[in-house]
Amino acid sequence: MREPGKFVSIIRSEFPDDRVTYQKGVATFHPESAAEAAKLFKLANQHGQKMYITGFGNNIDPVGEPFIDMVLIRTDRLNTLLEVVPQDFFVNAGSGYPLREVNLQLERIKLSLPHSSLPYVGSVGGAIATGLSAELDGQDLPLKKYFIKAEIVTPEGDIIRPGSACFKSVSGYDVVKVFSNSWGLLGLIVSATFRVMPTATAAELGPMKMKGINREDFLAGLAETNTAVDAVYSRKVKVMFDPRGILPVV
Repeated sequence: MREPGKFVSIIRSEFPDDRVTYQKGVATFHPESAAEAAKLFKLANQHGQKMYITGFGNNIDPVGEPFIDMVLIRTDRLNTLLEVVPQDFFVNAGSGYPLREVNLQLERIKLSLPHSSLPYVGSVGGAIATGLSAELDGQDLPLKKYFIKAEIVTPEGDIIRPGSACFKSVSGYDVVKVFSNSWGLLGLIVSATFRVMPTATAAELGPMKMKGINREDFLAGLAETNTAVDAVYSRKVKVMFDPRGILPVV
């Protein structure tokens, strides 16, 4: 078993022993807070260590030689339903909380997050990162429509909280939406806040069907040979958030 240089030893000297495990032969860090993740990212920048973010490993499953010298960040311990505010119609969950369990907690107060009813078996953070979307009457209905706020650790180790739970917020570009369909390349989503709706209203969306998740299209947009406007923009966003390439495209 190969460790990524001396970095695992550095992690073990800075964090409790149980934060590092090996998943399929790859060193894996399990943060339990934004502060721990931020500290890890700062260490990675200091030592030039490449990392890779994964959730349950269902859709973002890092296996094999390309990852052996990397450190994985797994969100399985960020698995708490943090806040439910029925009077303001929002719910806040840790990124490692199973998406399908959100509605199990909301149904007792007659609220619903439509995409929680889809047959998606991953985490809240994974659903955002992979750009989970549904189809209703021939129209796309992406999860990001309900994604309104987040706590995120950037690749440089800063903790940011873009978005707002208010119904009316400051006008301008909704930065939090950038992290939808980012495949973990712009930073670690620690928690996510979603707008929810009354169960009776959500029932009208019953016929919606989950769309397939396509990582290849996303990666094609990051290829230097792709000169489409959206592709150029995507690469600029990647460099802005991750100037040192701590979260490389694999």
